[in-house]
Amino acid sequence: MDFPDHNPEPSSSLPVLTVSELNRMARRALESQLPLLWVEGEVSNFVRAASGHWYFSLKDANAQVRCVMFRGRNQFSDFSPANGDHVEIRALPSLYEARGEFQLGAESIRRAGAGRLYEAFLKLKARLEAEGLFDPRGKRALPRFPRCIGIVTSPQAAALHDILTALARRMPGLPVIVYPTPVQGAGAGAQIAAAIRTAGERAECDVLLVCRGGGSLEDLWAFNDEAVARAMAASPMPVVSGVGHETDFTLADFAADLRAPTPTAAAELVSPVREELLQQVARLARQLHRHLARKQQDETQRLDYLSRRLLHPAEQLRRRQLELGQWIQRLHNATRTRLTRERLHLAQWGQRLATPLHVVHRERQRLDSLSSRAQRAAQSGLVQRQLNLARFGSSLGHLSPEGVLARGYSIVQLENGKLVQDAAQLKDGDRIGIRLHRGQARATVNSTRQD
Repeated sequence: MDFPDHNPEPSSSLPVLTVSELNRMARRALESQLPLLWVEGEVSNFVRAASGHWYFSLKDANAQVRCVMFRGRNQFSDFSPANGDHVEIRALPSLYEARGEFQLGAESIRRAGAGRLYEAFLKLKARLEAEGLFDPRGKRALPRFPRCIGIVTSPQAAALHDILTALARRMPGLPVIVYPTPVQGAGAGAQIAAAIRTAGERAECDVLLVCRGGGSLEDLWAFNDEAVARAMAASPMPVVSGVGHETDFTLADFAADLRAPTPTAAAELVSPVREELLQQVARLARQLHRHLARKQQDETQRLDYLSRRLLHPAEQLRRRQLELGQWIQRLHNATRTRLTRERLHLAQWGQRLATPLHVVHRERQRLDSLSSRAQRAAQSGLVQRQLNLARFGSSLGHLSPEGVLARGYSIVQLENGKLVQDAAQLKDGDRIGIRLHRGQARATVNSTRQD
């Protein structure tokens, strides 16, 4: 940005600026030279305009500066500052042109020291988480029907009143033991951890509530103490954390077996509703009554049925005697029938039985018949075999070399006995033997010829 030269020059060469132009140039110079930064101070002259914008001043012992935080930014703040609050704002230095006033345009706001505390909170949380102190697999289930509930909180805290009110409403008469401890201020973390260890050593209750009401990060800082987190994780009984409001998170919430958004919600998580239990018992009693009534009716009907089947011993004896007489009669009838049938079979076999002479005569006749059949079979077989022999002889004769010779052919052999099948085997002057159908002859080869 160009600024007028401050060297002395004739007045005619200097530009003449309006106030608006001057303030605009100053604003641009500030915004371009000073970056977005954090500023710490005490709030004063705080005004919440009808438009929703915040106007206030930040001051320290020696100076102050005007600040503005527009509605689009302050709606994301988790608290509304008041005069006297010590805060830190992230702001862009600028100039309000209409009045020529230097001011800070706030982007975000937090309580002084919250940034450092939150950074320490994140570092400690990461370290404990790496050790496995917050591992979900190590979380324990709450008892469904606790016999006694322990509460670690301040006796003067409103949270204790809220818890006792919720328990009285849900389960009147449920024993409660309070382990008093400060929940805010210097050394509160160590005292809270000691109260948790005391509850574990006494083993007087089934579940332990660690609670306090809402507040700022500084107010709740005692529950971010490492000793508190380790004491909750080492507790022999399940621990429920009910610290602050639903949007507040502390290390105690991560170390506990269960986190409740508020102290009242913590009381509701660990206590059953007496009216619901009574209704459930009544429903179960009605079901049991109906079941017993049906069972009684079924057994009564079964007793009636069995009583109808039950007979007097004399009647049973009479029926058994009657059945015995029937079986005896059936046995006699079966014996007579079997004896008659066996006698009939014996008579039939007696008729078939003959004298030895009759057997000899019959077997002789059978032998003669078999002999005649054997002779006929032998004669018939002999004739058939003769016919077959003649047929085979005739076939053999056709195939025999003698039969071929008888038809006028001859066999020619060399002197060494080798058969001559080709004229090329002979040459002039060779002596050959000729076998005829009847007899043999010798000859000398004068000439050969190939067909």
